[in-house]
Amino acid sequence: MNAYRTHTCGALTAADAGQTVRLSGWVHRVRDHGGVLFIDLRDHYGMTQVIADADSPAFATLEKLRAETVIRIDGRVKLRDAALVNPKLPTGEIEVYATDVAILSPADELPLPVFGDQDYPEETRLAYRFLDLRRESLHANIMLRARVVKWLRDAMWDAGFTEFQTPIITASSPEGARDFLVPSRLHPGKFYALPQAPQQFKQLIMVAGFDRYFQIAPCFRDEDPRADRSPTDFYQLDIEMSFVEQKDVFAAVQPVIQGLFETFGGGRRVDADWPLIPYVESLRKYGTDKPDLRNPIEMVDVSDHFRGSGFGIFAKLLEQDGTEIRAIPAPTGGSRKFADRMNAFAQAQGLPGMGYIFWRKRSSATSLEELLNTPVSEVVNPEEQLESDRQALVRIQKAHQSQKVDEMGRIFNAFFGPIEAAGPVAKALGPEGAEAIRTQLGLGEGDAVFFLGGKPADFEAVAGRARTEIGRELGLIDENQFKFAWIVDFPMYERGDDGKIDFSHNPFSMPQGGLEALSGDPLKVHAWQYDLACNGYELISGGIRNHTPEIMFKAFELAGYGRDEVEKRFGGMVKAFRYGAPPHGGCAAGIDRIVMLLADESNIREVIMFPMNQRAEDLMMGAPSEPTNEQLRELRLRVLPKDA
Repeated sequence: MNAYRTHTCGALTAADAGQTVRLSGWVHRVRDHGGVLFIDLRDHYGMTQVIADADSPAFATLEKLRAETVIRIDGRVKLRDAALVNPKLPTGEIEVYATDVAILSPADELPLPVFGDQDYPEETRLAYRFLDLRRESLHANIMLRARVVKWLRDAMWDAGFTEFQTPIITASSPEGARDFLVPSRLHPGKFYALPQAPQQFKQLIMVAGFDRYFQIAPCFRDEDPRADRSPTDFYQLDIEMSFVEQKDVFAAVQPVIQGLFETFGGGRRVDADWPLIPYVESLRKYGTDKPDLRNPIEMVDVSDHFRGSGFGIFAKLLEQDGTEIRAIPAPTGGSRKFADRMNAFAQAQGLPGMGYIFWRKRSSATSLEELLNTPVSEVVNPEEQLESDRQALVRIQKAHQSQKVDEMGRIFNAFFGPIEAAGPVAKALGPEGAEAIRTQLGLGEGDAVFFLGGKPADFEAVAGRARTEIGRELGLIDENQFKFAWIVDFPMYERGDDGKIDFSHNPFSMPQGGLEALSGDPLKVHAWQYDLACNGYELISGGIRNHTPEIMFKAFELAGYGRDEVEKRFGGMVKAFRYGAPPHGGCAAGIDRIVMLLADESNIREVIMFPMNQRAEDLMMGAPSEPTNEQLRELRLRVLPKDA
């Protein structure tokens, strides 16, 4: 017999009844039923119920066990009574009657429970991650991650890609985040960097003629943490292809990602229609470049309705250059109570609130036919200012006489139709202004619309969050599906807070239009750069690469990098491009974020085995730590005081 087990804790079935077996594992929990002990014994593979009564030689030892003690059990497999079968467990038809027990490793009192999935402070969970990983849900997430990685690796080989490994210690590169620097002992005063991505190396692989590359690559970025981003390191499916255009990359990637989500999505619908949405359009409609298309709400520019209107705040705002008013439709949100909740949300985002209109049933609605039959003599002089319902009636009758059907219907709906607009904005705009907005947005009774205004760059992000919150609050988001979209035509450059031009995305992307495009306004240059968004998250980022030295020099020159600096920092790539570089492109898919979506988690740390906390600290291993004086002397480094 094996020293520790003949079977795992997930292997025994009714077919094993009567066998003598040996199991090893952790004591998940102990239940004392008055002289009969039931022990749930757990290992990586599953759970087996062990039973012992007062006649069992193991009874005295088992009744003293603490949870998470590691034990070895010898015993006999018995069928459970039919009423006691547990259909939720693969081993639920049997139990093992214990005849002997050995304590392999006792457990101290636990700092957090393993049994169950109770909420527990994250700092405690991370400090005792080895215990946290024993919990069922987290263990399942990590196993899902392992299966996802294997599936991706197999799928990429099947698609004709070859896996290559690239260096971990390399040179610093402007990838959009801070590098982790590694001091060199052999070259004092010089530093390596951990790669933010294998970007340069995978392009060099293309130059070397290997054509279709992939790698499950570790990447390192010194970033501020977020719920959907690790602050130190992460893994990505890295891809590069030679002799391709943007559409070729999309055609290669979609079957892999779609197949992955169909395989591991738990039965949720995977949308096969992946639209291409220009970056500017995505910001205008959704307030973000990673839209959640499960939410049907699209924002609309309604500036024309407010220019010179009675709503002075927006009318005055629109007198400034570059401003606009954006409407966020809220189907079924037509109540003052909901409007108040959304105003509270806006205030939590740092805004004074959001303007709104909602539509309700009109208490005194009448029919168009009845109005048309009303004698003109009963209304005010048509030449007077049109400020009342009676004057609106005159306009309706005049439109009818002139056979202006659309105008007649518009005025009727605004003043006498079955629904009416309510709220401060509606009052200031007047019935016709509110009706024009309702018609443009296709809203009706019980619906609402919210407004934000200013320069789009200043309010788009908040508008996007408001769109998401409205969709969530109103139950408009279909949680049982994955919806993808390629976001394309990213700007090549952006102006920083210091007024300088810098790359807005990957600096190695090819500008659309090539060298000629770089001779005009940099802020109008689009890059062959694309992202894949899914359910409000960015899953993939990539681009068609710049493979021509002169275009590369010019692109970096516009961002403030001189020719000598480009040669110094990217000399390997520049040199390679001078010896025949194929047109090439690719992308990288964030594995951590993909698994987070598949596991239906909102925090990326729930799918990483040993993550850092929010302050980029490893509470279990004590990182970052202070170097010893000997290490500093060897590297010829000195640590300055915090206040220096």
